[in-house]
Amino acid sequence: MTPLSFKYNRRSRKTYFRHALPARILNKFKPSIEEYTHTRLNFFSAHRSQRGKMSSESEELQLPTTSTPTSSVVFEASTQTPTSENCDSPLVSPKGNYSLTTSDHSNNTLINVYKMRQHGQLCDITLHVGLEIIRAHKVILASISPYFFAMFNGDMREQASNEIILHDMDPIAVELLIEYGYTGQIVITPENVQVLLPASSVLQMSSVREACCRFLMKQLHPTNCLGIRSFADTHSCKELHRRSHCFALQNFQQVVGTEEFLLLPFQEIEELISNSQLNICAEEDVFSAVLNWIKHDLTERKQYISQLMEHVRLPLVNREFLMTRVDGETLVREDNQCRELLLEAMRYHLAPERRCALSTPRTLERKPKGAEPYLFAIGGGSLFAIHSECEVYNPKSDTWSAIAPMQWRRSRCGVTGLRRLLYVVGGYDGASDLATAECFNPLINNWSPITPMGTKRSCLGICAFNGLIYVCGGYDGASCLSSMERFDPLTGVWCSCPAMNTRRRYCRIAVVENCIYALGGFDSTNYQASVERYDPRQGSWHSIPSMSSRRSSCGVAAVEEFLYCIGGNDGTVCMASGERFNVRRNAWEPITAMHNRRSTHEVVAINGFVYALGGNDGSSSLNSVEIYDPKLNKWTLLSSMVTRRSSVGAAVLECINIEHVLRSTRS
Repeated sequence: MTPLSFKYNRRSRKTYFRHALPARILNKFKPSIEEYTHTRLNFFSAHRSQRGKMSSESEELQLPTTSTPTSSVVFEASTQTPTSENCDSPLVSPKGNYSLTTSDHSNNTLINVYKMRQHGQLCDITLHVGLEIIRAHKVILASISPYFFAMFNGDMREQASNEIILHDMDPIAVELLIEYGYTGQIVITPENVQVLLPASSVLQMSSVREACCRFLMKQLHPTNCLGIRSFADTHSCKELHRRSHCFALQNFQQVVGTEEFLLLPFQEIEELISNSQLNICAEEDVFSAVLNWIKHDLTERKQYISQLMEHVRLPLVNREFLMTRVDGETLVREDNQCRELLLEAMRYHLAPERRCALSTPRTLERKPKGAEPYLFAIGGGSLFAIHSECEVYNPKSDTWSAIAPMQWRRSRCGVTGLRRLLYVVGGYDGASDLATAECFNPLINNWSPITPMGTKRSCLGICAFNGLIYVCGGYDGASCLSSMERFDPLTGVWCSCPAMNTRRRYCRIAVVENCIYALGGFDSTNYQASVERYDPRQGSWHSIPSMSSRRSSCGVAAVEEFLYCIGGNDGTVCMASGERFNVRRNAWEPITAMHNRRSTHEVVAINGFVYALGGNDGSSSLNSVEIYDPKLNKWTLLSSMVTRRSSVGAAVLECINIEHVLRSTRS
């Protein structure tokens, strides 16, 4: 069908059809023509007064008579077709009007205004920025910037001026921001972000300012985070300042080696090292960082030694480091306050049993923000092989990743976590039982040896309590053991503790409400159901109610006031059953059995859940893992370990993004 075309003569206010309509159509709408004529005349009169005098006598208009086309023009019309009685009468519609909506109208308008600016057309404002001259349209500037809006609409003298000088602003940044006002596009780069953010702040262009902040957040690195933090503080970018500060805390090990750190003012150094969320391998690193900063400008900074040393947690540094590096440092020895801090640390080291009474802010372990619990599976054996390889599990992603292997192959070893380090002691290497021990640092993915135990032990129980590591029972290659010893990581010394009442091989120990519990095991003759409790404050072992089943090679974990004992071997078969001891009721109660029978496995607790991993089902080594929900009394299978591991060791350690550390150390 041919589109209906008509011409509107603005002077006579009449519409003439190019194609005459049939008389039957004209006669059909004759009664309504006069009724609508005055309405149309008034409309066009008002329309012309708003538009002003038109340069042309008429214009051609095309009205589509079919459905809405694919373009962005939309018409709405009444169902009754408007007509006219004769060619001199205006077009009449007894019901409804046409409504035109153009979706790209705003965009096209801005494009045209931008082209006008490029050609210098109708520009009514000239900005002088440095040595540059920038021309634009006031209405555009006022629409994108509250700063310009206030300038052009208030009582400021610039309101009537066509030329304005912008002081202390970068011309490139201003030009980019004005271009953004016309096009809605801006490219932020490492080269321009430092001038764009201040300029967008002054001009109050919040969208660009926030985009600059997001860009800088993505650029954070140990070599620039302190500079970005200072930049954010200068320009009151609170979220950027918070993010960069957290980044500096989490990456303190790398940050202290940068020039930015050495150039920090005293107040910012103090703010960093006093933070309890500082992510460090050991407190020795904080001491070294403070001395490096002071010695970078010794004359000016020597005065701050005592103020900064108050924030170094000297009681938590290694005894050898304390006696050689700290006590041997001239700056420390010459300052009275520093000498008092050194004596406080020495007293803490010399009396492990009294450390709770000696507690101060400097004896509290730092807890970095963002640290999450990870499960480490250590050593073990499978099919005539004993492993030095280890892996780590992320509960959030349900994935396993390999970490650095131990320095010795170990199965039947003891594993525990303390102060964000992983300790592995004793075990069996395929030839003999071991007294050696080593420590894993997740921040650098590295193992290092520590002081060996006084006794060779495999199949031992191990736990950490009050900053000390306790091991008991096990097998020395000749007999089952009842002895217990304790390791102090601060002093690097092992010392003997009261022995258990029963010899226990393949036993497990755990801490509940300040007491150490030893469960099950094998005494060379019988599989044990007995349980005993050690109170470090009293220094003695006492028997408590036995388990309902004999369990050797079981897994043990503590959750709140409950002590869980899972799986094991009763002398006849590997077990899937489990039970828990209610410390407050002094009674055992059963729980749902696991999916798999397990002995020589490990059990740990994370966030109120119990995890069971590896072990042996009586016929083969396992790599399966399952989780127990105490509220639902239900076990659920998780992703399996990469390696099958019986006689495995396991522990939980809080780490910050260990996957990133593993990637960086591999590369």
